[in-house]
Amino acid sequence: MIAGIRTWVWILLSCALLVIFGTAATLSRISGRRIPWLIGQSWGRIELFLLKVICGLSFSVRGWENIPNSASVALIKHSSAFETLAQLVIFPQQVWVLKKALVWSPFFGWALMALGAIPIDRRAGKNASAKVIMRGKERLEQGSWVTIFPEGTRVPAGETKRWGISGILLAQEACVDVVPVAHNSGYFWPRDGWKIYPGHVEFVIGPAMSAQNKDPRELADSLRFWVDTETAKLTPGPAHSKATNAANR
Repeated sequence: MIAGIRTWVWILLSCALLVIFGTAATLSRISGRRIPWLIGQSWGRIELFLLKVICGLSFSVRGWENIPNSASVALIKHSSAFETLAQLVIFPQQVWVLKKALVWSPFFGWALMALGAIPIDRRAGKNASAKVIMRGKERLEQGSWVTIFPEGTRVPAGETKRWGISGILLAQEACVDVVPVAHNSGYFWPRDGWKIYPGHVEFVIGPAMSAQNKDPRELADSLRFWVDTETAKLTPGPAHSKATNAANR
């Protein structure tokens, strides 16, 4: 019950912040993409701070040294909304590859487009991949990272899903590295639940890897194996069983 109350308090504050920062990012687009990015990053920092103070959910990162100095493609495990916020403060200026429906969300979607997001229709298959490669290459050349959730959707904690290869193909076309990211956020913010449970999310950034001259499917499977292995090592904490049971009801 306490977790539910805390979650609602965070949701209400988050909605208010989204209106303020979403509007600011959208209106500042006329100045370029740098100002919207700084506004978006500030929003992410505040949201993460509120999650820690209100919901008791904090995070830490291992592997900072693995982040390249040049723009690259980040392949992040997707199991909750937490990593969508955390990526804003972990990686340098970035654009997201996301499902097209999100850009129609008031304030949030508008802000994402101001930041240069790449919306795709997953049902488009090869056309979607082609768009990721074309738009992604443009963003990388402009100095922005491209962050991708290769599973394509949130996957419940403890489960795995075949990765898409558009991120690998983009890295090959743009001649940049790919950086895998593992974490255990799904244990504290379940995919199928709305409550946020207290605990500590651990992120592990893997070594940057060149995608050149490698089979995209084999590389994707190799990176997924690394992410799944690292995720399995992370201790879920006391909220694990409670959150998991709640999500499975």
